[in-house]
Amino acid sequence: MSSQTRALRPYYLILGAERLSSVGAEEIGNKAWNLMRMADAGLPVPAAFVLPTHWCRLRRPGRTNDGALREALATGISKLEAATGLGFGSARKPLLVSVRSGARVSMPGMMETVLDIGLNGDTVEGLMRLTGNPRLAWDSYRRLIQGFAEVVQALPTEPFDALVAAALVEEGAETEGMLDHRALRRLAGMMLVQFAELAGAPFPQDPVEQLARAADAVFRSWDAKKAAEYRRLNRIDDGIGTAVTVQVMVFGNAGGTSGAGVGFTRDPATGENALYLDFRFNGQGEDVVAGRAALGDTQRLRTMLPAIWDRLETLRHELEGLFGDVQDFEFTVQEGRLYILQTRRAKRTPWAALQIAVDLVAEDLIEPDEALRQLDGIDLDAVVRQRLSNAEAKPLAQAVAAGIGIATGRIALDPEAAKRFAADGEPAILVRRETTTADIAGMANAIGILTALGGRTSHAAVVARQLGKVCLVGCGALAIDLASRTCRIGACDLAEGDWLSLDGNTGAIYGGRLQVVVEVPDQALAIIRRWQQVDAQGPAHASEKVS
Repeated sequence: MSSQTRALRPYYLILGAERLSSVGAEEIGNKAWNLMRMADAGLPVPAAFVLPTHWCRLRRPGRTNDGALREALATGISKLEAATGLGFGSARKPLLVSVRSGARVSMPGMMETVLDIGLNGDTVEGLMRLTGNPRLAWDSYRRLIQGFAEVVQALPTEPFDALVAAALVEEGAETEGMLDHRALRRLAGMMLVQFAELAGAPFPQDPVEQLARAADAVFRSWDAKKAAEYRRLNRIDDGIGTAVTVQVMVFGNAGGTSGAGVGFTRDPATGENALYLDFRFNGQGEDVVAGRAALGDTQRLRTMLPAIWDRLETLRHELEGLFGDVQDFEFTVQEGRLYILQTRRAKRTPWAALQIAVDLVAEDLIEPDEALRQLDGIDLDAVVRQRLSNAEAKPLAQAVAAGIGIATGRIALDPEAAKRFAADGEPAILVRRETTTADIAGMANAIGILTALGGRTSHAAVVARQLGKVCLVGCGALAIDLASRTCRIGACDLAEGDWLSLDGNTGAIYGGRLQVVVEVPDQALAIIRRWQQVDAQGPAHASEKVS
């Protein structure tokens, strides 16, 4: 191993086995640091290793060292093989991994993830032998091809989406989850052809090459336009870089007792002390966070897998006890077994932040001085909640509320339209089939967001809440015609520029401009003001609780 490689050797994070007591989140990123803490606490976390943040600075143009990267990845993979008994590239017992970003500061959805790394024409057969599940194998392979094309090769997503849509029509299926292994095998074959045509080269069959290129792409995503815009809006230093975590795959697409979800330990919109999550049976995590799918399996999870639901209820309390704050966590259920893939401090509305701070102190999870620190940067005098004053208005349709408050503005059917309205001093409602984090500039220029697809825990909804925007998602009654710059909501046809009102408290959508009533969180504010008075008296009184 060269001296340069030794100097840049990654910290190998074998979760549940090795502790990195000498490093912190600045070096290995918030995601890996939190994974390590969960594993140390005995929570079910898949094994992983991490390339620290300084690798991101190394990967900047003109400073790459592919040999060092491949050596580091090979050493990390050998540790995962030893921990799992699987082989990376094995045709009989293949090890598959995900490649995920993770800076010191959480940036939901702004950087990239690649799942199912390690599949090819041989290992897909090995995965079938290992699991006895041909549908899982071919679904994972076609997901890898499509995800690799988008993230690593930077190919357009539309041709691959069109192949999926055509497969659904051919099979008479409503969703991808209804495609059987034969249809998925044909779909994977067509995607391989599409990849080669668009990329000018075949899809890489070497798992080592897949891994190296995926890791490099995740590092590069630190400089993506949407990531840079998020850092600008949130005053995050461009120089801190991202780490890359390589984690053993677990499969939410393994059948009827499997699925993927995103949960919040409390309601990030209102602060209510209740489990708040989205779940999709027989799917992978990107199905939930990408905002491209309708998410309606949450209540079915509670009914079909009550033991998993009960474990999630206890998990939320464990996470809050471990981290001392409300958490946003991703999880996978594989054949009835729960795995936690990541957790981070939950983004929340200012209203929720006040209620959460008061409740965490009352529950003895944190002291008042820590609660005040968590509220730092929030203008307490500006925290309000809006509700409609005219309860008799008839809504056009109903959606899933992903934030609180009322938004009334002109319909904007793309981010540029929202920007134009904002420049003219007009409030805008960004209306989209699906809102992705690439729309962050348009979200910043809008006062509200309405989507036909997605869930309340999708990355775009998380970002919208953090930006203080009213956000309604999963409106099945919404249809958009970009060619005519119109949309239909329920039975009502509307044009871009028409007025629309969103009720972020109930999920109702109304035509026109409605009057609102403003509420102030008086009780929470009174408690927080007393904390501030105690804090101002000095360190001897700073931890005094106020009942």
